[in-house]
Order: sequence, then structure tokens, then C-alpha cells
Amino acid sequence: MTGRPLIIWAVSDGRAGIEAQALGLAEAVAHHVPALLSAKHVAWRGPAAWLPPRLHPASKAWLQDPSLVGPPWPDLWIAAGRASVPLSMHVRRRSGGRTFVVQLQDPRAPLDRFDLVVPPEHDGLAGANVFPILGAPTRITLEKLGGKAHAFAEALAPLPHPRVAVLIGGKSRAHDLTPARARSMTTEVAEAVSHAGGSVMVTFSRRTPAPARAILAEAWARLPGMIWDGQGPNPYLAFLAAADALLVTEDSTNLAIDAGATGKPVHVLTMDGHSPKFDRFHAALRVRGVARPFAGRLESWTYEPLDETERAAREVLRRMGADG
Repeated sequence: MTGRPLIIWAVSDGRAGIEAQALGLAEAVAHHVPALLSAKHVAWRGPAAWLPPRLHPASKAWLQDPSLVGPPWPDLWIAAGRASVPLSMHVRRRSGGRTFVVQLQDPRAPLDRFDLVVPPEHDGLAGANVFPILGAPTRITLEKLGGKAHAFAEALAPLPHPRVAVLIGGKSRAHDLTPARARSMTTEVAEAVSHAGGSVMVTFSRRTPAPARAILAEAWARLPGMIWDGQGPNPYLAFLAAADALLVTEDSTNLAIDAGATGKPVHVLTMDGHSPKFDRFHAALRVRGVARPFAGRLESWTYEPLDETERAAREVLRRMGADG
């Protein structure tokens, strides 16, 4: 370290969930050392959008933002998502060690092409430069949540307790939310919340199928609560801060880790489909005392809030020799 701020780039394809992982780890590092942080988006043209990393030329001609492949290099490059992998390998090679390259998730490329790989534990990846964490990095911290409910205080204040944040994902490679499952989910959640005399605070993902979203929104609108329609300021963080308990669909690592960062009971809603990797992930959440399968009733328990992003940030700094 030279005394100047650490230059950090958080690199992704711009999708909200992927970018949040890169930014989450970058912000956690910046919490410990003076830093200048920039979010960078990767977008490839033509065949570069589908070429495997080993065959990818990482050429300026195929990038919408050519500045990503040339100097001045950042001190720390934190990347997430398949589109970023060829660039991560290119930058580590071309910067001549000037840039410390961290790749999140499983890059599906030779691990020695990166300085550090931070995959989810349930991927089963191992190596000298691999630092697995439970789930994925998140931007959620108790400190950030502290003031977020204030912006929505007027809307949330009348809601009866227990206030239940319901975080709905959607269709993925392994899971789906069909109309039939949506209808059964509305009944399960409504009965549990009504029995407890509580209210709901509902958000949907961009991946939530439109038919399922319509079914859920129409049914839960009959409960006391707030359903975000995607218009205006996003109350997601305020919902996390104000919740007494959380219901999270099983398809999303990000949603579960965000919920687990609150230290509040996390109930997992089943979906159509199956994934051995996600089974391992949810088993690990259960072992840590974070989450339980939703059994049709709201339960209460305590646990130490997840702080895997902080743990990964300290490992990055340790390996960079900057942790002092």
C-alpha cells in the first residue's frame, strides 16, 4: 500500500443480482481501507457473447466499453458473472501483477488464471486460491439497514406485527413458479399471516413469471400490507429492516443471503423443480440456524446474522497484503 486510495472496480454484466455480488464485496473491502470504487459493465458484441473463456480473445473490438481491457489498471478487480471471466483472465495477464483479480462464483475456467476465486460453498470448488463462502456476497449489512425503514416509515407504520417480508424469485435453470404453485403458495402464506394477525411486505423479482405474479399479488392484496408494484422508490431494504420474519423462495441465493444478514427468522418457500446444489445451500443455512423450510406457520428463532461478505473482504485484503 502506498498511502493513496485503493482503486477498485466491481465488474459485472449489469444484471442486478450479479452486480450486487461484485459491489457487495467491493464495498466491504472499501469499508476497511481508503478506496475509490467504480462499477463497470461488460457487454460483448457478436460471437464474443457466447465463446468459452479459454477461446475468448477479450478484444477491444468486441467490447462496448474498450477501456476495460487496457491501462490504467485498477488495484483490485472484483468480477461476477460469465461475461466477466475472459476479461478477468486478460486483465491479470496484461497488468503484469498490477491488478489483484478476484472472480466470484465458479468461473468454469482454470483457477490459476485468477488471484482469488470466491465461489459459494455448495459449488464444491477447492484450490489454493479458492475461498468458498456460504452463498454469495451481499450489499446488505445491519449498519445499512439501520436507516432504511425511515424512508418508508409512513407507509409501514400502520402495518400490524408480525410484519412478514415475502421475497419472491422466479424461473431459473433449476426452478419454476407455475400458476398452480403460485395458487397454493398464496393460501399457505395467507393462512400463516392471518393466524398470526400480521401483515405482508411483498417484492417480486424480474424473473417472477407474469401469471404467477398476478396470482400472488391479487391474493395477498387482501391481507394488511404493502406489495411493491415496481414503480417509484424500491422498498426492498426497508422491508428487510422492518420485517419480523422473512419468507424467501428457494430459487435465489441472493435473496436468502440478504435475508440471513438481518438475523431474523428466514422461512424457505418451495418451488417447482429441484437442484442438488441448492439443496446443499439450504442445508448449510439450516445448520447455521439461519433458515427453515416453511411449514405453514410463522416460527421465531435467533441466530448470528450472516457476515460472509465481511469474511471474504478480509481474505482479499490479507492476500493483497493490505489488511494492516
